[in-house]
Amino acid sequence: MNVDVTALPGIGVRKDFEVRSGRRIGVVAHRDGDIDLIVSKLDDPDACAAQIPLTTDEAAVLANLLGAPQLVAKLNDDHRDLPGITTRQLPIGDDSPYDGRTLGETEMRTRTKVSIVAVMRAGQLHPSPGPDFTFTAGDLLVVVGTPEGLDAAAKIMTHG
Repeated sequence: MNVDVTALPGIGVRKDFEVRSGRRIGVVAHRDGDIDLIVSKLDDPDACAAQIPLTTDEAAVLANLLGAPQLVAKLNDDHRDLPGITTRQLPIGDDSPYDGRTLGETEMRTRTKVSIVAVMRAGQLHPSPGPDFTFTAGDLLVVVGTPEGLDAAAKIMTHG
């Protein structure tokens, strides 16, 4: 899939791509750091049907929502021939006892036998995080293990 990058003099850069419906979806990254999510009109790909301003945090959450499911789907596909192995996304919420704490402090592997194989943060993938990786609210953990282990991991990330 091709992403078109268009300089917008005095404004910033537009990056978008065409979806199956013929519309274009993308972002305008303004010179001042602002970000707009854009959707073109069906009959005119250069005209916006919707333009939604996003904060940096909102853009990061949207990136996580769009990126993590693809990774989980790929891992589930890779594990389809391994009965009993499942992949799940676990969010680090604002009220998580592990917001600001490290992976090692969770003792996740010891307590649940699951592995945190990646962390999605602000649209960036952090594969194979080490024990010193510090979690922050908004992170989306990609965790692999048994269904029982994943349930236990979700409780740990929520309640400690």
